[in-house]
Amino acid sequence: MTKKLQHVFALSEKGAKDLVKAVVWCFVCNLSLMLPVGAVLFTAQHLLDAMETGVSPMEGFWVYTGSALAVLILLFVLHWFQYASLYLATYKESASRRVSLAETLRRLPLSFFGNRDLSDLTSTMIADCSSLDQMFSHYVPQLFASVFSTLVIGAAMFVCDWRMALAILWVVPVAVLLTAGSRKIQDSFGTKNILNKRAVADCIQEGLETIRDIKACSRQDAYMEKLEKKLAAMEKGSIRSELATGVFVCSAQAFLRLGLATTILTGGALLAAGKLSFLYFLGFLFAAARLYDPLGLVLQNIAATFNAKLQIERMRSILEQPVQEGTAEFTPENYDITFDHVSFAYREGDGVLKDVSFTAKQGEVTALIGPSGGGKSTACKLAARFWDVTGGKVLLGGTDVSTVDPETLLRSYSMVFQDVVLFRDTVMENIRLGRRDASDEEVIAAARAARCDEFIRELPQGYQTLIGENGSTLSGGERQRISIARALLKDAPVILLDEATASLDVENESAVQEALSRLLQGKTVLVIAHRMRTVEAADKIVVLSEGSVVEQGTPADLMNRNGIFRHMVELQRQSAGWKLK
Repeated sequence: MTKKLQHVFALSEKGAKDLVKAVVWCFVCNLSLMLPVGAVLFTAQHLLDAMETGVSPMEGFWVYTGSALAVLILLFVLHWFQYASLYLATYKESASRRVSLAETLRRLPLSFFGNRDLSDLTSTMIADCSSLDQMFSHYVPQLFASVFSTLVIGAAMFVCDWRMALAILWVVPVAVLLTAGSRKIQDSFGTKNILNKRAVADCIQEGLETIRDIKACSRQDAYMEKLEKKLAAMEKGSIRSELATGVFVCSAQAFLRLGLATTILTGGALLAAGKLSFLYFLGFLFAAARLYDPLGLVLQNIAATFNAKLQIERMRSILEQPVQEGTAEFTPENYDITFDHVSFAYREGDGVLKDVSFTAKQGEVTALIGPSGGGKSTACKLAARFWDVTGGKVLLGGTDVSTVDPETLLRSYSMVFQDVVLFRDTVMENIRLGRRDASDEEVIAAARAARCDEFIRELPQGYQTLIGENGSTLSGGERQRISIARALLKDAPVILLDEATASLDVENESAVQEALSRLLQGKTVLVIAHRMRTVEAADKIVVLSEGSVVEQGTPADLMNRNGIFRHMVELQRQSAGWKLK
């Protein structure tokens, strides 16, 4: 049963066991609600007996008072354990759920993120998790417990008097079917509501990411008009979704209350005919009143569970994604990178690399060049197993990288990409990401080598300055130099450079290239560059065009072939003479 609950509700093993405990405690608490009914009937019977025998009604007062107090204490204890099993366990499972999602996302290939909307993932991590917190603390345990307690109490009623039991319970299956029968309608409106919310999140994120372009092109009014339309659609969708749920749930709850009328009519008829005692009639009325409250919650919980099922499916679609796995032991013979007839496609039928073969040897600089869209950056990321190839093999030191755990593999790589990623932390900690156990002195030495030290010391708190989200307080060149300092600090045997100096001015580019030259000695270097002077000293050049290797060799060899490489060199020489007129 635990495995089934794990799958249906996307729970951990402990979360499934805690759910069972919560259901048990809710069930016990629901049954305990009948204790006051029993206490009232017991007291009423005593009073009637006292009136018939002429005994003082105050006789046994302390016994009944003590019994009532004991019932109250018992109810308090039971509801305390119910609270702990519901809320405290739910919050622990909530933390576990978020960690599990984060761990799964951490181990997924980047191809997954290329096919998923970022705002949708954010919504799943935040909004869906919050909704599930409420579901498991308020809906699901009470739903199961109410069903079980209703069956037990209903059976007890039939034992006492089947006619009164039938008068009370005949409305229950009708009300449940009325709510459950609306599932398709609620699912339809719920799905549309989720899509509308995602569209709003997409629009807001797009606005935040492109705010400079929106202002530069005077598109504020157009953007706000688009956002308002999406907000209006979300508002209408939310109202329709709530209305669809409310109509069925409220109708079912109203129908449920008809049971009180049939209970009174049936009980009155039986009482008048002398077939039912007054105390039994009173007891059934009390029991009906106590029974319909949890049943009303059942109807609400059924509807809420329908809506939550959509969010569970979205979460399960992440948790059940195949993660990248491999051995944690990796001792390559050397650090040569070999592409062996590699093919790759981001989407089926849309190939990016086709039968690519080349070797980047240790101790050499291998440059990937070619027209834009030729697959250079893709090849660079395949080398680090950011994606898994769809055909062929990528080998590092003779070992297929797809057999190595990604985190183990990446210990051998230092990377500097054109799109620099920095964190909202201090400059010191952003550089220290290259090697977490590095001392402050080692971080500062790497910063000096990357020509960062001068501008860092001019910041308000120097190396302890917070640099904003993704380094928003720094210029593009400063951000790239911090990325280079990070790579220098890591000092890994394999270096991947993707336009590493693209955002630097001439003076700093020369200085950083000098620092990189020291970093690259004895390493396996795979560099992507569009400026031919950047790779003119490379040991080997691989020309990629339309996903295939069209040329490879030394710069001198390729200049003599009169191919794409020579054509690119000549074009850049011509463009070097361009000037404003």
